[in-house]
Amino acid sequence: MKMIQVEIPEKTAAELQALIQQGWFTDESEVVRAALREYLRTHHLELVEQFQREDIRWALDQAQGKK
Repeated sequence: MKMIQVEIPEKTAAELQALIQQGWFTDESEVVRAALREYLRTHHLELVEQFQREDIRWALDQAQGKK
């Protein structure tokens, strides 16, 4: 498993701790993993389209530069 470190605002950290204390999650790592999974699940198509637009823009820029 890959480990990453992130900095979050104190208010967000307090909200995470509240969720853990209420029993929704076992620890901060579980909260972050769940949040990332949900974000990727709900934004997958949007992200794919964004990457495709960026690739097309790059290709067009390359083609124009070769003229």
